[in-house]
Amino acid sequence: MRSGNSYFVNSPMLAAASQVGPQRMKYLLVTGGVCSSLGKGVTTSSIGALLRQSGFHVSAIKIDPYINVDAGLMSPFEHGEVYVLADGGEVDLDLGNYERWLRVRLSRGHNITTGKVYETLIQKERQGGFLGKTVQVIPHVTDDVVRRVVETAEIAVDGSGMKPQICLIELGGTIGDIESAPFVEALRQLRFSIPPEDFCLAHVTYLPTMGESQKTKPTQHSCRTLLSLGMSPDFLVCRSEGPLTGDARRKISSLVGLQEKYIFDAHNCGSLYEVPILFHSQDLVAKIVHKMKLDVTKPSAPAIGIPTIDELRSFAQMCTSKTSRTIDIAFVGKYCDGGTDAYFSVMQAFEHASLAAQVRINFLWIESESLEGESSAADELRQQLTSMNGIFVAGGFGNRGIEGKVIAARIARERKIPYLGVCLGMQIALIEMGRHLLGLPDATSEEFDSEKGAPAKSQHHVIIYMPEIDRNMMGANMRLGAREAHITAPGSIMQTIYGNAQKVTERHRHRYEFNMAYLEQFRKAGVIFSAADDPAFGKDTRVEAIELSTAVHPYFLGIQYHPEFMTWVTDPSPPYAAFVAAAAGVPNTLQKEGNTRRTA
Repeated sequence: MRSGNSYFVNSPMLAAASQVGPQRMKYLLVTGGVCSSLGKGVTTSSIGALLRQSGFHVSAIKIDPYINVDAGLMSPFEHGEVYVLADGGEVDLDLGNYERWLRVRLSRGHNITTGKVYETLIQKERQGGFLGKTVQVIPHVTDDVVRRVVETAEIAVDGSGMKPQICLIELGGTIGDIESAPFVEALRQLRFSIPPEDFCLAHVTYLPTMGESQKTKPTQHSCRTLLSLGMSPDFLVCRSEGPLTGDARRKISSLVGLQEKYIFDAHNCGSLYEVPILFHSQDLVAKIVHKMKLDVTKPSAPAIGIPTIDELRSFAQMCTSKTSRTIDIAFVGKYCDGGTDAYFSVMQAFEHASLAAQVRINFLWIESESLEGESSAADELRQQLTSMNGIFVAGGFGNRGIEGKVIAARIARERKIPYLGVCLGMQIALIEMGRHLLGLPDATSEEFDSEKGAPAKSQHHVIIYMPEIDRNMMGANMRLGAREAHITAPGSIMQTIYGNAQKVTERHRHRYEFNMAYLEQFRKAGVIFSAADDPAFGKDTRVEAIELSTAVHPYFLGIQYHPEFMTWVTDPSPPYAAFVAAAAGVPNTLQKEGNTRRTA
């Protein structure tokens, strides 16, 4: 029922959401059915990018039904990369997709988890905030979810200062999962508390191919499950191996009760850049505009940094071209066996850098443990490293495979192979040079020499635990988020790649740092400390970057922060772009004055 300017609702939060007026928020929910890993994040990001191209202010929220408070302590093998936001939030990698594709700055509040919701409610209950009432999933959990969605959707995220016009909401997991049921109910309540044109549901589903036909039965069952929960799709995004057939489209339309024009083909593509092109060819934005009654006369100018359709076509062609020059880069990591999701943003940074250098990268994936020991397999891998165009050592935690990373850094330094070490990769470079340039054979990190209750084995901890970090707490207990780094060495790689900027802001995620007691010893050995949080280099300084002079090495750079968290296809991360250019032996075209300056 509707009266005046609002709908009748019981919840105060739903009442707030139901207010109508010229600046009403529009919500576009993306759910998934049939199976996991269908590409809901890519779908959400692609829709958002197309809306941003059309001039709309767009935000995005990811709902993760797991009980973890955040993604910070989840295994990279199981969950993939932990993405870090400017405010230090450790979140799902899909938020990285949103930031890259929509060119926005999100906050930790844009990632809603079961753990966050229950933590808030339990604290409130313990403080007597419910006045003796029985705390239940409905209405208390669902109200808190709606509150988070409504409040977060209002936050300006695109740098314009303007409130978003459309908030995309991706619901993690698969419709029918027991853990997502409270979120589905909360979103159902939201949907029916606001005008129908203010909420749209896009359901991503899967059509398996058996024999030579696409089977629609899983999609039918998925939509029925959604309907049983009180929701029905406004759009269907059909994932399949090949293009959606006319027969399958007609059958889905008939049996699900959705017009064919609202059923979208999302078959496998050669690159991510082809997905928004595919949606654009089916007039997705025009249909969203019609369905949600968006005012097309009021969108602002298209966002700066969002690729046009023509640019996306160019990027897609470059990604799939067989004629591009290829370079070989060794990727030395601790989580390579689990697939590339553990390094998702790193791979995005490399892709953006390769497009800028107009080369294709052939990665030699190396689990760092496999470089250790005396075996023919280890010998062969070490020999392969010597023939690489570049060696990249990724971040990580724990002592597994550390000696293999040290071996990789030594080969890169001694063989003058372009080297980039990120976070742990910088610390590894310092350990290697401590051993072989400073003559400290037991040089190591306190992280790898700190068995509980046992005395230290090394006298030379060139990397130490940050003093303010609580050693007994794990979650959100690191130096996190956007921090300033002052570039301190004139003529250094850092100064060059950042366009002569005096300071930059990049995102961090670490709990160990360089031991300043060894500063002068490393300097005498030729190591350049080219960036720090304090340009005066006092005793409490945090080193942000180390390098070797280009007079003795073509490109050797270690950085404590994670530049991959701030990379865009139209503005690649400076360290990655310069590394790929050095590995390819081509000029770095991105080091123009001010062109690559980073801000939070």
